[in-house]
Amino acid sequence: MKKWLKQFTSEDWIIVFAGAIILALAAIFPGSMPEMPKTLSSWSDWLSAGYMFLFVLILTYVTSAVLGRPLKWIFPSLLVIFALTLGAQLIASVPVIKEYGFEPVFFAVIFGLVLSNCFRLPEWLKSAVQSEFYIKIGIICLGSTILFGEVMKSGAYGLAQSLIVVFTVWYMAFWIGKKMKIDPEMGTMLASAVSICGVSAAIATCGVIKGDNKKLSYVVSLVLIVAIPMMYLLPWLADLMNLPQEVTGAWLGGTIDTTGAVAASGALVGETAEKTAIIVKSSQNVLLGIAAFVISLMWSYQKKDNVEKPTASVIWDRFPKFVVGFILASLVFSFCFEPEAAKEVGKVTKGFQNTLFSIAFVCIGLETRFSEIFGKENRKPLKVFLLAQTFNIIVTLMVAYAIFGVIKPHFS
Repeated sequence: MKKWLKQFTSEDWIIVFAGAIILALAAIFPGSMPEMPKTLSSWSDWLSAGYMFLFVLILTYVTSAVLGRPLKWIFPSLLVIFALTLGAQLIASVPVIKEYGFEPVFFAVIFGLVLSNCFRLPEWLKSAVQSEFYIKIGIICLGSTILFGEVMKSGAYGLAQSLIVVFTVWYMAFWIGKKMKIDPEMGTMLASAVSICGVSAAIATCGVIKGDNKKLSYVVSLVLIVAIPMMYLLPWLADLMNLPQEVTGAWLGGTIDTTGAVAASGALVGETAEKTAIIVKSSQNVLLGIAAFVISLMWSYQKKDNVEKPTASVIWDRFPKFVVGFILASLVFSFCFEPEAAKEVGKVTKGFQNTLFSIAFVCIGLETRFSEIFGKENRKPLKVFLLAQTFNIIVTLMVAYAIFGVIKPHFS
């Protein structure tokens, strides 16, 4: 019994409990929860930023104390990290920047990289550099925004396309990586980013397999940079091929890897294309939980710590518990809340998710050197990503045309 109870004092379970508390507070007091401001043009914006900082500070202090970590320099360290996070949020909300599909996490990692590569960082700054901690809590918050009922109501056709595309493209991307001899960690993160939902999928996969954060920052950079030309190129190609708006939207939603870029790209085509694109992208987001669960099992089972095959209890011990938190959050908010209430709370938790991801990426940047991201060893992953994305574009077009251009019109 003591052994069973002891597992709940591990970092993985403490993270799940912390995420659960955030979600509970958001559900009970949605109007009183902090949010990151889009600008700092008024006193209320500064108060909002201060309130969010205080919330994250208390979260970090309490969990660090429970885990027995040093507390001395957490305040000044987190203050610097949060200031960089706030800067990333402000830049990403500039209309011109937003139009190009850049997300706060992109600027967050850039700020961290510039600081770590241009200056010698003091030891005290490392106290709150806990990227995995913030990533995992952010993913639990993400689970509350993925509502199964909403996607099913919006379109079973979109979910059908997503199921076919995600598993086909994931396997192909992983196979290409294996053939080109990139390491399994990088291959798994690249496959998830290309096939599921870009940044969130890469982050979730890295957490699941306990991957290298430097590799994660490289994958995220690829996702965000490649998404920009795609959001303009694909609508142009769709126009050349004279595709119907629904087919175009399904194609865009299934291939472009960031939700913001999907919406912007669909809007370039028309209202129907934009709506279909968002439905398909939402369907892929739902599959993130299933994919994370499958990858967790696969990765746990393949660890070769012992000669013997791992038992169910060993797999459970290795299984990342934040994935359990993610799935439970999604189930609770999907089936225990009214859809409108769940969406309202989801707006609050979405803000926490974005803020925690940005904080995590500042931390990743502070731990990373430019030479490690853009060195010769990363040329193969770039080729794998581009080949996998090309395959994704072709296959998704075929599936989108079959489902939204042939099957759906036939049964409508």
